[in-house]
Parts: sequence; structure tokens; C-alpha cells
Amino acid sequence: MTSRSTVAVIVRDGDPLPPGLDAIIDGADIRLVRTAADLAIDLLEADVLAVFDFNSTLVRDGWRRSGRVRWIHAGSAGVDAVLFPETAAGDVVITNSRGVFGNAIAEYVLGLVLLFAKDLPTTLALQQRRSWRHRESEMIAGSRLLIVGAGSIGRAIGRLARGVGMEVEGIARSERPETDFGRVRPSSELRGALATADVVVIAAPLTDETRGLFGPLEFAAMRRGARLINVGRGAIVDQAALLDALTAGRLGGAGLDVFDDEPLPPDHPFWGLANVVVSPHMSGDFVGWQEALGALFVDNFRRWQRGQPLLNVVDKQCYLAPVGRVP
Repeated sequence: MTSRSTVAVIVRDGDPLPPGLDAIIDGADIRLVRTAADLAIDLLEADVLAVFDFNSTLVRDGWRRSGRVRWIHAGSAGVDAVLFPETAAGDVVITNSRGVFGNAIAEYVLGLVLLFAKDLPTTLALQQRRSWRHRESEMIAGSRLLIVGAGSIGRAIGRLARGVGMEVEGIARSERPETDFGRVRPSSELRGALATADVVVIAAPLTDETRGLFGPLEFAAMRRGARLINVGRGAIVDQAALLDALTAGRLGGAGLDVFDDEPLPPDHPFWGLANVVVSPHMSGDFVGWQEALGALFVDNFRRWQRGQPLLNVVDKQCYLAPVGRVP
């Protein structure tokens, strides 16, 4: 494709053009979209949608007015903002930013694993009180880590965890060999796998099948004292059920980077629990992440112009196809 394309770039209200996208101005008519009113004007003319606000509902809400969009790029690993029945059924190509965030999220997860195992919150609290109180801490080598979601982010977590001596298993749509996991089990075996894990990490995308995947039965299946880390999407977890499991002492703690409602309301009980770490959806946001996202899109756009295969094409049917959900 050599003709000049119209690219609608969706960002949060008030945000500027993502870094690096000015490199394609000579080959594209860029329309910066912050609101539904902006999109209503630009959607009929856009050939490409680049969605850099992963919480945006603009594409879903306005898709019925789309005219000539042939490619949607998600400036995130998850594609729940752009993949829904209408885009899944159509000819539009969807790409994501797979590969940008994996290592940063893996390091973040390992940091949380160590924080809980070494009881660092208590150490910092004692330091503030100038209190010298000796304690023993846990070893993470030899402990069992279960990663729900065996995509690129899950594999990065698995590689790092195995590097520090943890025993790693994964949960995916189906069983398969995977070098970054000791074993990948099918989703139908989730509850059985939960029973033996010391730490459970949710790194799955949000789909119809993963929404609400962790509820009361899953938390009841987890080993008493186990910890949960969620770096996937908030809606994968029934937050009320998680709160019950934490306050009842069934779970040993939780590291939560994603929530149903973001920002997390200031009166939410998670803020006040000593065994919960709340972070503002930042596990993948390393210094330079915005530039990395921009560079990936620019590379893909140039491929688009030349008619070359795009990077990170999402298998839409696989993403939405039913899986063996645990009853």
C-alpha cells in the first residue's frame, strides 16, 4: 500500500500524540482522537485505528459508524478495547503490542514474590518505628508458581521465576509443551493446579472466557496461605470473593496491579489490608515504554504502507473461541 493513509490515534483525554508517531506524518494523515465526538468525525475516513488508551470504549461504542477501517492496532498487550464480536467477525486486521511489556511485568511479579516472601512491608514498618525485631523469611527457590495465561507475558514471568529456582506451571487453553514452564496444563485443570501452588499469577487477557474466572470456588481451591498476583485484567477476578478470602485468612496476601474500576476508589477495602499491595496498573510501565510502543507502531505502519506482513497479528477467532471452562 503506497497511498497516503488516514490514521486515527486514540489517546486519553488530554494526552498528546504518542512519542515517535510524528515519524510517519509524511506518509499519513494523523487524526488525534480523545473523545467520542472526535471519533465520530474521523471514523468514517480512517483507514487505521491506533488505540493507545487501553481503557477506551470508543472503538466498541462507535464501530457501527466505521467506514473504511482495515487495520486496528492496540498500544497494549491486551486487545479487549478493540476485539469484540463485530471486529472479530469482520475483515479488519488487529495487531497488539506483544513483546513490549513482558520483561518489565516479569520483573514486577518477581519483586512482589520477594516482597511477600521476605516480609518487606513489616521490615519497613519496623524501621519507621526504629524497632529491632529479628524474623525469619521464606525461600522462594523450590516454591511453586502457577501462571494463568501462557502467552508472551506469562512466558517472560516463567523464565524469570525458573531462573531463581521456582517450580513453574502454566495454565492455557490446552495442554502443550512449553520451554518456559515445567508444564502447561489445560484450563479444565485450573482448580487442581491451584491446590498445590504457593503463588498464583494471573497474566491472561480479558476475554468472554476469562471474565470472572477467579471466584469463590477458585479461592477455596487455593492452598491456604497462598498468594495471588494479578497483572492481567481486574475483571478476571471477582473482587468481593478475593476480599472475603483475604480477610478470612484463607489467602496469605495479594499483589494487585489491575482492578474492575480504575483508579481504585479511595474507600475500597483493599487499600487498608496489610497483606495487599495495590499498584496503579503500572507493572509494565518501564522508563521508555511509551517510546517503545511508538516505535512498534511506526515499524508496523511502514510495513502496512509497503504491503508487508504486519507484526503481532492477533488470531481473532482463537481469542474469542470457547474453551473448556471449569464448571
